[in-house]
Amino acid sequence: MDVHVSLVGRHDLAGEIYRQLRALILDGRLREGERLPPSRELATGLSVSRTTVNVAYDRLMSEGFVTSRVGAGTFVNGHCKPRRSGSKGPAGALRPRPFWDDVPLPGKLWRPARFDLRSGIPDARLFPYETWRRLMARELRASAVGHGEYADPAGHRGLREAIGRHIGVARGVVASGDDVVVTNGTQQAVDIAARALVAPGDRVVVEDPGYTPPRRLFASLGARVTGVPVDAEGLIVDAIPRDTRLVYVTPSHQYPLGMSMSLARRMSLLSWAERHDAAIIEDDYDSEFRFVGRPIEPLQTLDRAGRVIYVGSFSKTMLATLRIGFVVAPPSVGHAFQAAKFLTDWHTALPTQAALARFIEGGWFARHVRRMREVYLARHQRIVATLTTKFADELDVVASSVGMHVCAIARRATVNQVARVVARAAEAGVACHPLSMFALEAAPRAGLVIGYGAIATEDIDEGLDRLRACFGN
Repeated sequence: MDVHVSLVGRHDLAGEIYRQLRALILDGRLREGERLPPSRELATGLSVSRTTVNVAYDRLMSEGFVTSRVGAGTFVNGHCKPRRSGSKGPAGALRPRPFWDDVPLPGKLWRPARFDLRSGIPDARLFPYETWRRLMARELRASAVGHGEYADPAGHRGLREAIGRHIGVARGVVASGDDVVVTNGTQQAVDIAARALVAPGDRVVVEDPGYTPPRRLFASLGARVTGVPVDAEGLIVDAIPRDTRLVYVTPSHQYPLGMSMSLARRMSLLSWAERHDAAIIEDDYDSEFRFVGRPIEPLQTLDRAGRVIYVGSFSKTMLATLRIGFVVAPPSVGHAFQAAKFLTDWHTALPTQAALARFIEGGWFARHVRRMREVYLARHQRIVATLTTKFADELDVVASSVGMHVCAIARRATVNQVARVVARAAEAGVACHPLSMFALEAAPRAGLVIGYGAIATEDIDEGLDRLRACFGN
């Protein structure tokens, strides 16, 4: 491999080459068995004599850092163990804005568990990998890639049209491919909308309790984020401050409580937005998995003033690692949304977009959703039945007929007691979310949010038995 050695302002050239190569080996950046550049090649690249390089190599060899093989070259010795160290560079004098000190990273939150009852994770074991692999391979051929140039920030034309048709048929959303911008998941879709519509100091309303990442994203852009409570009908519209610029809601399946927003409340929210010149982001994150009853009409379908921004994702219906979402923008802000996407990262990976377009148009996506709907229905029924019997003295289940999780409110346990239950469950191999982690301004509520996307159906009974054993200790 190419090796960088700096000789600027140095005098002991052979010594500098030796010391810098030795540091690379000790730090583990040059690993066991890796080949150093031929002495002639390195000498040419450094504009020094070959003898100078050979002196450095001979010293490394005599101290056991490298070994020479006749006709093959010089290689890092396997007996040289790299030293343990932290950051390789200086600590740095730069300091981030204080806001970023309080944003937790998701590493611990998403650590695998034997009985994974966390919300928002689809079952990756049931994904049609062979079909997806064929579609991806087709898009990575030279004939498909073409000249490899950058493309439209709004996304692959075929995927945008496929998404427009899909949400039009499956959800009744009024949109064409021209209205769709393809994003790297829901989070970027929300980010684009906020960048286009919200100025620093503007007020943004989120549900309380609610999905945590968007509210932190709004705050990172300088918005004043206000939590508004929800009741059995969804977001309480009368509690929205008058100066609100943007409202973020999950009306089809409130996250994390699970209720659907009533028609009266949806119409009230639309009317409020019209009176106060506000925008609404509708996050329709898992409505494909409705088990009973008529599908709830999206706000976007009921909107007559062009104030609703519809956001969707394939992370729940396909794979969390796929990272493809979309936003449907009213025509009046379409250019701004595309420009925001362009400035953020230009465009989402084209081969993946093209493969997804074929996945949708070929009917594989619809078949996968139907299959997963049956699987999640069975898990939903089993979990709700168990919670209403074995957990009846501890939890009240919030009625829900859609999505990949259920919420259960604690009957008598406090927030701290539920936190101890979650900690004991983790030790027993069971992962779930405490309801309190989703609170913003209102007092946290004691309860559990239990997902059923990541856990195999046959593991649910044992997982819930282990969770039940963690109560009352």
